[in-house]
Amino acid sequence: MRFRTELKNIRTFAKLTAALSSLEKIAWVRLSDDTARFTVIPDMGSQVWASLAMDFIFEGYHIQSAEAGNTINLELPLQPLQRALKSALNSISATLRLTKKDGLPILSMTITTTTSNAAPGGKSSVAAAAAAAAAAAANDDPFGDDDDDGIFQQEHLETSLRREHEKIITQDIPVRVLHPETVEMIMQPKVREPDVHIQLPPLLQLKAISDRFTKLALASGGGGAGGGGSAQKSPKLELSANMHGGLRLRIATDTTDICSVWSDLENPELDPAQLEGPVEEHPSTRFREDGPDRWATVRVDGKDWSRVLSVGRLEGRVIACFADDHALILYVYVPHYDDSSAEDSVVTVRTFLAYEEPTPIC
Repeated sequence: MRFRTELKNIRTFAKLTAALSSLEKIAWVRLSDDTARFTVIPDMGSQVWASLAMDFIFEGYHIQSAEAGNTINLELPLQPLQRALKSALNSISATLRLTKKDGLPILSMTITTTTSNAAPGGKSSVAAAAAAAAAAAANDDPFGDDDDDGIFQQEHLETSLRREHEKIITQDIPVRVLHPETVEMIMQPKVREPDVHIQLPPLLQLKAISDRFTKLALASGGGGAGGGGSAQKSPKLELSANMHGGLRLRIATDTTDICSVWSDLENPELDPAQLEGPVEEHPSTRFREDGPDRWATVRVDGKDWSRVLSVGRLEGRVIACFADDHALILYVYVPHYDDSSAEDSVVTVRTFLAYEEPTPIC
């Protein structure tokens, strides 16, 4: 079993890791010839299924295993990976390889950076230039025709030079290599076809309003829409959308009932090739025909929803799919910034109702 690669799109990789670690400390990572999948399944709350093309974050990679497609399954702690990627943000290069240390498997990240240092005891070029300008301003003879030796300041040769040095940092991330039988039951759950699909406004904007509503509900001592409860419990936010570009965020308690509404959002067209039946029979078509007063609604835990919205760091287009009173699925399309012709990678966030666990179809 071998895996070695150079990293690219490190900043996007770091943002993805930070978003995942806000939901759970451990991720299941599945590497294969073509795809890198990062899966987070907390005991409670939202699930994240991130499927990325290998060449989106890896370059010149070599992967080999005895499994079909050279599949390697790893249990990966996210916080050490996040720290390593943070160290690599401004690096010249960074490589990642699966190896062993003291008989235990690790992902070893080798980071090459440069450091610039002024010569010992000397001034930097900026400081030297400032000193020279000050001396010139103080001199009464701007042309320097006076032979007075005091006009010129003697300097060491290296006072204005900066030296660059390569620095190599190694970060070891402990992992567990999982047997294929262990991960056979890790399946992405399926839910019914969505009633509404809509492109969300910028997630950081939505997060700011959601957090404000959650704080207001906590301050008022209510559990939010459909929640009841005390101020100690996370409020329930009500999210609604229609097939006419409308999105509504609402919080309701015994003392508070407020909402924010977005209009003129995009309801993307469905791809008939991805559907099991005709577009005319899809639930979203019926919701569109029923007009703007037909809303699909879900209720989510306020704190969990705030963590989910951290995927806004990826700065991608986000499509929300509402299964009315059942589930909310977010598809985050992350662009390939270095290849405009490549298809966007997709991070799938599944958010289920906090008070009701849906029954997966599969």
